[in-house]
Amino acid sequence: MSPRIMIDPMICNGRPVVRGTRITAQTIVEFLAAGDSVEDVLEEYPVLTREDVLACLTYSSQVMGHRFAVDRIA
Repeated sequence: MSPRIMIDPMICNGRPVVRGTRITAQTIVEFLAAGDSVEDVLEEYPVLTREDVLACLTYSSQVMGHRFAVDRIA
């Protein structure tokens, strides 16, 4: 995991956040998925750096790289 992303059960219910903030990686990825640019995100969250935003994307990619199984319920 990136040193810029942390998980602490006492912060945002244990959701991954940008270190030193309460901004979740999910929030950043959702902004980007909605079509906002990195510059838009940085304008909305001036405490973040470009590297923080890219770390959120990297973290998301790493999570999605894990295998998932879906159980069928009859």
